[in-house]
This record gives sequence, C-alpha cells and structure tokens, in this order.
Amino acid sequence: MFQRRPPTAVDWLVAAVVGLFAVAEEIGGRTLTPVRPYVAWWIMAGMAAAALVLFRRRAPFAILCGYSAANVVSFTLLRETAAAWQFYTQLVLLFTLLAEVRVVSVKAGVGLAATGAYLLCMLTALSPRAGWGDVAVALVMTSIAAGSGAAVRRHRVLAVQAAERGELLAREAVAEERARIARELHDVVAHSVSVMTMHTGGVRLLLREDQDHERQMLSGIEEIGRGAIEELRRMLGLLRGPDGEAPGPRPGLGRLDDLLEQMRSAGLDVTLDVRGDPVPLAAGLDLSAYRIVQEALTNALKHAGPTEVAVTVEFTLRDLRLEVVDRGPRDADRSQAGHQVGHHGGHHGGHHGGHGLIGMRERVTLFQGSFSAGPVGRGFGIRAVLPL
Repeated sequence: MFQRRPPTAVDWLVAAVVGLFAVAEEIGGRTLTPVRPYVAWWIMAGMAAAALVLFRRRAPFAILCGYSAANVVSFTLLRETAAAWQFYTQLVLLFTLLAEVRVVSVKAGVGLAATGAYLLCMLTALSPRAGWGDVAVALVMTSIAAGSGAAVRRHRVLAVQAAERGELLAREAVAEERARIARELHDVVAHSVSVMTMHTGGVRLLLREDQDHERQMLSGIEEIGRGAIEELRRMLGLLRGPDGEAPGPRPGLGRLDDLLEQMRSAGLDVTLDVRGDPVPLAAGLDLSAYRIVQEALTNALKHAGPTEVAVTVEFTLRDLRLEVVDRGPRDADRSQAGHQVGHHGGHHGGHHGGHGLIGMRERVTLFQGSFSAGPVGRGFGIRAVLPL
C-alpha cells in the first residue's frame, strides 16, 4: 500500500544519531561492562548499523532479519554483552517493519520472532549479571517499539482510506451535479426545439399553393423536430428517474427578485446591484447564472446564518460577472475561522440536492468561465465570470 521512498531528512537524522551513539559508546567505553576488544571493528559495525537504519524503509523485513541474525551470531560466538546502540537499533528496525506491514502478516510474525531471538541471546549473554529488572526493561521497550510501529501504520491506513473516501465523495458530488445540470439543459433544449418546430409549422401555413417544394421541406423539418422532441422527452425521463423534479417555469436572472425575496424571508438581508446594460442571455447561460446565485445565497444562509449579503450582477461587453459576498455571522460568539471552515469543509449540502461550491464550479466550467471562492474579511465570497 505504501511506496518505498528515498531517505528523508528524518532518516538521515536517525541514522546520524545511531552512528554517533555507536562511535561514542565504543570509544568512550561502557560503564557497567568492560571495554570490548577490537574497538575499530565495533566502530565499523556501528557505522554499518547506521547505514542499515538510513535505508531501512526500502527493505524493512530483510534488514531487520539480517541485523537480528548477525547479532544473534555475535552473542552466541563471542559471548559479549550487547551495547546500548545495538539494542536501540534493533528497536528502530522493529518499529519500521511494523509501521510498513500488517501486524497479522507473515513478515510481521517473522520479524517479531527474530526480535525475540535477539532478546533471548542478548539477555543470555548478560548472565549471570542479568536480572528480572533487565528482562522487564527489555520487554517493555520492545513492546513500546512494536506497538508504536503498529499504531503508525494504522494511522497511515486510516489517512489513506479517508483520502480515498473523500475523493470518491467528491467524484459522486460532481457526477450528481452534472446530471442535474444535464436535466436542466435538456429542458432548455426541448423547449427551444419545440418553439422552432412551431415556427416552422407557422411558416408552412403561410406558403402559396404553388410552393410545393418549400412546403415539403418545411414538413420534413417539422417531422424531424417532433422526433427530436420525443427523443428529448424520453432522455429526460431517464435522467430524472422516478423521483425527478416536475417541469415548471424556467429559472433565470429575470426571476432573481423572487429568489431574493425568498432569501429575505428566510433571514438574509440581501442587496442586489445590477451593473451595465442587461442583454438577452442564452437559455442555458441564464439558468446557470441563476443557479450560481441561488447556491451562493443558500450556502451563506446555511453557514453564516441570518446575515448581510451583497449580490452583484455585472454585464460587460464580453462576459457576465456574478459576485455574492456575505459579512459573516452576526453572533459575536461564532468565530471567523469557524465560518470559513464551514464554507470550505461543509459545502456539500447545497440547495435542492446540489453540492455547494462543487455545483457552482461545474456550472462555470460548462461555459468555460472562471470561478473563485474564499474568505472576505469576516465573511465569505464567490465570484464567477461567464463568457457571453
């Protein structure tokens, strides 16, 4: 599950500590045991142990088993007591192994058995100086190292699962919002095709009797239009499902005043500022602009409660600009941080089953516009630019 990474700064630090500890202990001597012969060889062994610690994440099982076997052989043949750096290195390697593999895996079992053999040989080499206190300390320290490694791995697994779950929920939110957008745009297309078909029929009725060729062409267009309407209705039935929304008056910026009145009745103090000269909008663009404002106001009411909100709709020569900014919670006990976290972390509960910021961003992306959202003073604001 976890990738083998190159040594990090922490790995270099731990390896340096092990190496320096080994050199200092071998050169300075140990308090409770006599100085070991061949100090130079033991210093080299300490540096080799530091190198193993440095690269322990690349092959934690092989390094632990190799280190344990080498020390077991050393304790058995030389009958020398273990240095402190040898024991601490064993604990570091055990911690690393259990942080990388499952506790119930074969590698974990073999690693624990190798560490048990290490402890047995180390305590046997201490005899007759080893007492029950030494055994207890060794077992407790080993248990702490093993438990800490298992806890670290569990935390990492939970973090990966949480990230994957969050990504899945985000994908589901995007898919659901795109389906909702598709339903609405299909309504717009069906209405437009119906109007085109009706106008074609009206033109056909105005033709003279000698215009048979034109009449046949318009009849063919009417037939194609009716077939397209039937297919669109069939597709709409599939998109809506059994619990789909019933068709009604199409929302748009022309109905923005009604939306603001609804929000005022819910507790928002909303002001509207329309800048520039309003121009007729394409049906899909008009609908999406309305939904963006609706979603932003719903989020403000949900996360900030009754507050002041400024809505700006600006028409320029090239684009339509929407801005919705609230002033944050009126309650002084609710902090600015909590309001901003609510907007960022709780935006999946948007209006009519939408998904807050995800839905707004998807609508803007549909028209190749730009979208931004973030804290504004104590409040929160969204800005959307939709090309005309």
